[in-house]
Amino acid sequence: MIVLAGGDIVLRDRVIPNGSLLIDGDRIVAIDDRPSISPAGARLIDTTGKYIVPGFIDVHVHGVEGVDTLDTGAPVADIAARLPRYGVTAFCPTTVACDPVALMGFLEQVDGCRRERAAPAARVLPAHLESNFINPEYRGAQPLACLRSPATAAVGAEVSTFAAADILAVIAGRRRDVGIVTVAPELPGGIELVRQLAAAGHRVSLGHSGADFDIAIAAIEAGARHATHLFNRMPAMTHRRPGLVGAVLSRAEVAAELICDMHHVHPAICQVAIAAKNARGIMVITDATAGAGLAVGETARLGGRTIRVGDAAAFLADGTLAGSTLTMDRAFRNVVTKLQYSIVDAAHLCATTAARELNLEGLGAIEQGATADLAILNRDLSVAKTMIAGEVVYRAER
Repeated sequence: MIVLAGGDIVLRDRVIPNGSLLIDGDRIVAIDDRPSISPAGARLIDTTGKYIVPGFIDVHVHGVEGVDTLDTGAPVADIAARLPRYGVTAFCPTTVACDPVALMGFLEQVDGCRRERAAPAARVLPAHLESNFINPEYRGAQPLACLRSPATAAVGAEVSTFAAADILAVIAGRRRDVGIVTVAPELPGGIELVRQLAAAGHRVSLGHSGADFDIAIAAIEAGARHATHLFNRMPAMTHRRPGLVGAVLSRAEVAAELICDMHHVHPAICQVAIAAKNARGIMVITDATAGAGLAVGETARLGGRTIRVGDAAAFLADGTLAGSTLTMDRAFRNVVTKLQYSIVDAAHLCATTAARELNLEGLGAIEQGATADLAILNRDLSVAKTMIAGEVVYRAER
């Protein structure tokens, strides 16, 4: 047994100051409002002056510290090993659009990591495909040559060696390892694709899309329940043309991702989105690239393309915004210190909402019987320790 003693324990609805958490094996077995409890044989970890929060769950992350999910070798396992230092205990490895061979290789890695988690490493969840089925006009840093319309051979101008059906065949063959699929529903056949993917058990996300309000609502009616990095790579909402953003904000059954690096989305707009859907309807994400954790000016890869780490995000050589350099500990800190939300709301935004929406039983909240996936934070909200399944997998050097 392990006792985390004296920390401020962040629950779903309140904070227990100077409490104790008893862990037996991989489970939380008791939560006590006393600063110290000493069951026979228990090992004590002093958490006085620290916060104990649910381990962060990032549902949209392409890479970190120079490693991209589509690199050669075993990048998914490598990323999983690097994320606990940022308080991440579970994540959805995320790809940009790619060819079927690369997609199959990536999903095979996801499968292997899910079958056997290497220690110490974050849990690998079913992948997020920021997929081939997005609108080329809103592609951002996505490779044009890999984009497909569900109803035609190709969207891009270049002649391709694969069709939409080839990508769908890979997804169909790896259902268990594909969680979220981003789709632009206005593409020919887009609504039907939403319906088919949702019926097959995938979580369909609306994004990289120019859909108007009516098309977005039709996609939600067809089964879409997620929005990819809300506000980014979609038309702006206005009072007469609410568009995709307005549809997502107005429908309670849709949860939305939000990049809280204070660059991708203005802090005031982050607050508007959270006010509209509350902390239980928003999932803070990083959209991190391999540039996350690297110094400004360094280069990395995003799906084989070179990106440069800037002051606030990552960029292609032509200046196109190419994902973020955010990490989940910084996102959590931004929510509390810059957006001025409570630490309870921050825990929902960075862990609890994602766990609920992805049906991750026992994860995302501190409660009796839950899995002991935890981030222990210093008073400045930096990560002191990360625990996965009751084991400390990361300790800050200090």
